[in-house]
Amino acid sequence: MSDAPEKSRLRLGVVRLVSSLWLVLAAGIAAAHDITPMLGDFSDSGGQLVLDLQLNAEVYLAGIDPDQYDTTTDSDYSDPYDGYRRMSPAALEPMLAAFAEGWVPKIGITADGTPVTLTVTGVEVPPTGNIAMPRTSTLYLTGALPPGAEAMVMTWPEGAGAVVLRQQNAPDPWTGYLESGQTSEEIPLTGNAAPGPFKVLLTYIRVGFDHIVPFGPDHILFVLGLFFFGTTFRPLLWQVTAFTLAHSVTLAMGVLGRVEIPGAFVEPLIALSICYVAVENLWPNDRLSRFRPVVIFGFGLLHGLGFASVLESFGLPQNAYVPALAGFNLGVEFGQLAVISAAYLAVGYWFWDKPWYRARIAIPASVVIAAVGAYWFIERTLL
Repeated sequence: MSDAPEKSRLRLGVVRLVSSLWLVLAAGIAAAHDITPMLGDFSDSGGQLVLDLQLNAEVYLAGIDPDQYDTTTDSDYSDPYDGYRRMSPAALEPMLAAFAEGWVPKIGITADGTPVTLTVTGVEVPPTGNIAMPRTSTLYLTGALPPGAEAMVMTWPEGAGAVVLRQQNAPDPWTGYLESGQTSEEIPLTGNAAPGPFKVLLTYIRVGFDHIVPFGPDHILFVLGLFFFGTTFRPLLWQVTAFTLAHSVTLAMGVLGRVEIPGAFVEPLIALSICYVAVENLWPNDRLSRFRPVVIFGFGLLHGLGFASVLESFGLPQNAYVPALAGFNLGVEFGQLAVISAAYLAVGYWFWDKPWYRARIAIPASVVIAAVGAYWFIERTLL
């Protein structure tokens, strides 16, 4: 019997593996430069609309389109971005102010049908810090509201990426998520417009999913490290369950303020966890030991603190903590399932039953994942 079909499938597997490893490596290089949505806090302050926008200013100064790219290194402007990232606040703030003067008028706001003109009242750029990590700058904007205005509508500009909007200083404040070019519903300026629990749940499911796919390459690599451990679903299920239970605990505790650990401590350990699970894959492991799920549970506690810091940056609706927290956690789980499904369809379905699977697929993939994790650890501690 001809072995041509078998060789053909093997070649296909190799191509898929090479492509997957390239994506993994690219994700590792780009992880410190993710393009995340802006965060906008707005309020009616005595007839003045106050809007504070938190953003990765270097993305926009470098000319990177957030609608087209998930990471800065995917674009042709990664070098200018890195240059801006190295600048001090004193050097970058005038550039951000000049950019804002031309960009802010693109934000479309009407109050009771009357256009509201926004003015830049200030910019703030934090210290340079670790250039391997993105920093969050702030634009301070104000605009005069028509006398007696009761509601506003915002149209987010094309090419600006997404924005999470949060109403401040109002009872039952409105919270929403706008994509580039999208227009909000009518927002009462006096509050009492908080979205219902189900809408909050759906909104934060999306935020949680986006944090894994495409904005969470470190968590993607950790899950892939779990995937490449064995050749059946049972050990994978045990590992993912341990990881999920752990990060769910610390996500909730971190968001509620019960546990606070600096990101400078958590992020290197997350990188180390990626390296560990991948390196352990290199040793013969016909069955899942009792020790590995325990270790994964411990690492899951760290990842949960990372999730909590992300969720805190978006903020939680005061009147819907539970559905927001549950939605974000569900979104994270859906993101993990998407990663596992993609890996299984790429290699697991075709090659798990092959005697050479570990040698030709699982081990090379684990080596790459371990190398990226080690690079991140060094980058986040020494560089």
